[in-house]
Amino acid sequence: MKWKDHYDSRCLTLEAAAKLIKSGDKIVLGSGCGSPESVIDAILARSKELEDVEMATMVSASKGAYSRPEHAGHILHNSYFVAPGTRKAMDEDRCEYTPIFYGSMPQSFRDGTLPCDVAIISCTPPDKAGNVSLGVSVSFDRAAALAAKTVIAEVTPKMPFTLGDAHMHVSQIDYFVPTERPMVNLPRPEIGEIERQIGGQIATLIKDGDCLQLGYGALPDAVLSFLHEKKDLGIHSEMVSDGVMQLVNSGVVTCAKKTLNPYKITICVAMGSAEFYDWIHYNSMIDMHPVEYTNSPSVIGQNDNMVSINSALTVDLLGQVAADMRGPNQYSGIGGQLDFVRGCRLSKGGRSIIALESTAQKGTVSRLTATLAPGQAVTTSRHDVDYVVTEHGIAHLWGKTVKERARSLIGIAAPQFRDQLYAEFKEVYGRDCRK
Repeated sequence: MKWKDHYDSRCLTLEAAAKLIKSGDKIVLGSGCGSPESVIDAILARSKELEDVEMATMVSASKGAYSRPEHAGHILHNSYFVAPGTRKAMDEDRCEYTPIFYGSMPQSFRDGTLPCDVAIISCTPPDKAGNVSLGVSVSFDRAAALAAKTVIAEVTPKMPFTLGDAHMHVSQIDYFVPTERPMVNLPRPEIGEIERQIGGQIATLIKDGDCLQLGYGALPDAVLSFLHEKKDLGIHSEMVSDGVMQLVNSGVVTCAKKTLNPYKITICVAMGSAEFYDWIHYNSMIDMHPVEYTNSPSVIGQNDNMVSINSALTVDLLGQVAADMRGPNQYSGIGGQLDFVRGCRLSKGGRSIIALESTAQKGTVSRLTATLAPGQAVTTSRHDVDYVVTEHGIAHLWGKTVKERARSLIGIAAPQFRDQLYAEFKEVYGRDCRK
C-alpha cells in the first residue's frame, strides 16, 4: 500500500478518534506545546462514558482540563512533571505524580515500565516521502508511539516542520485526525528586578564559546538578556524559546565552537511565540532529538565548556537542592536538572549553576535554609552541586568542606536571615560555620 493510501484511509473525525478510547486505557499524551488539545477535548466530551482512563504527560502548556473535578473517576491524570494547569489537582489529591528522569522515559516506554495502551501525539501533515515531523515536541513522543498498542496523531498544518531526528513515517501511525488547531503560543515572561540581578550574576560565569542549557521562564530570559556581548555561544538543551532566537539573530549564538553537533542548536522541545514557531519551521540550525539523546549525561559531556542553568525552590546549608517540591507538596518535576548537572561534570571546562531567589513570600521566608522541610525531596544531591546563585551573589560549592559550603551559602542569603542561618547551622549540626 502506498503511504498516501494508508494516510487517507486512516483519517478520522475528532468524534471517531475519541470513540477509540476504552475504559481502563492508559493514554500517553504529547507534551509541551505539542499537546494534542483537540483530541483531548473530544475524549473529555465523552468522559462520563469511561471509567479508570489514565492520561499521562510531561509538563504541558495545555489547560490541563483532564484534571478537573468533573472528570474524577473517569479520567485520572498521571503527571511526570506538574504544570501550572494541573497543580491545583495535585494539591487536592485528584492526580498522581510519577518521579522519573526525563531522559529515561523513552526506554521506560519501550520496556513496559511506563505502560502505554494509546499514544496521542501532534504532528505536521506528511511530506512528499510520507514522513511527519513531531514539530515542537520530539521529547518521548515517538518512543511512546512505537510502544503503544494504538497511535493517534492530531495533524495540524500550524505545527512547524522541525528537522533532525524528529520524524515518523505515516506507516508507524494508526489513525490521523486532521485539524486546524492553532499552536499554543506562550507570551514572553515578564522579567522582574530580582531576576535581572540573578541573571547578571550568572552572566559573569559564562564565557565566549560556552555551550548552554537553559529553560523557559523569566530567569532564563534574564540570563540571555546579559549575553549580547558574548561571542560564539552554543546551545545543547532540553528546550529553547524566543530568547535564543534573538541571540541567534544578533550573532551571539552561532554554535560554531560546539564540539558535538557544531553549528546546530540541539534540543528536544520548543516553546514560544508564533514568531518563534515560524523561525524554527524548516530551520536547518534547529536539531531536534528525542530526550534520551539531549538529556544523556554521556552525550551532554561531549560538549566542551558545557554550562547548565537550572532553578531551585530551596537549597539547604549542606548544598542539597530541592527543585520540584515545596515542603511535602509536589510543585513541578525534576525534568533534566540532574542529567545536565552530571553531564556538565563530564564536560571539559563544564560548569553547572543552580539559581534561586533568596527569599519567598515577599521577603519573609528564606529559601536558603539550614535543612530541607519535612517531606521535601532532594532533586540534586550536595555531591553534585557546583555553583549556587542568588541576587546577592555566587557560592561555589564544588570541592568545599561542609562548613565552607554553609558559609558561602549564608553569604548569598538575604542579609536579614544570615545571623539566623548561622545559629540554625550550629544548632542542627553542632558546629560553628563562622570559623
